[in-house]
Amino acid sequence: MPIRHKFYDLRVSARTQTLIIGTFNPDVANNSADFFYGRAQNHLWRILPSAFGEGSLKNADKSAKLDFCARHKIDFIDLIEEIGLDYLSGFEDKIIDCHVTKWRDIFSAIDGAPELKKICLTRKSFGGARNIEKRWLEVENRYKDRLIAARLITPSRFYDEAKQKEWNAFLL
Repeated sequence: MPIRHKFYDLRVSARTQTLIIGTFNPDVANNSADFFYGRAQNHLWRILPSAFGEGSLKNADKSAKLDFCARHKIDFIDLIEEIGLDYLSGFEDKIIDCHVTKWRDIFSAIDGAPELKKICLTRKSFGGARNIEKRWLEVENRYKDRLIAARLITPSRFYDEAKQKEWNAFLL
């Protein structure tokens, strides 16, 4: 059985102005995320609200995160919808990259959001994940004249002021 994206059925809102693009959030037993970037070691839900002068949502439930996103017209999508593995022991991009069986239709999501102004990928480098890099470059190239595109420091593993400043500069 291939592994699908945990939130593959969520769609980007037509009202979205900022789209945050990740790689893959697998629907596996050891993935406790209730929403995008919801694992304990990820700090996006501290970084995003802080940029807008609001308190952390790191330990908040999904409905609080969705409310924040609706108010700030932020949405999420990942590049990958499915990988051809029946077991995944970790979330390393290099392993996932070699087993993609279905990419998300990022282009339709972007084209279906007429108010969209900014897109970002939550990584600066690709660490050998060449297929993921190629897919992101397609997105960057296709929308370079219409949208602000950026690669931002990943919000996972740790929080620091440098990450916060970089995200603030992109978001505001």
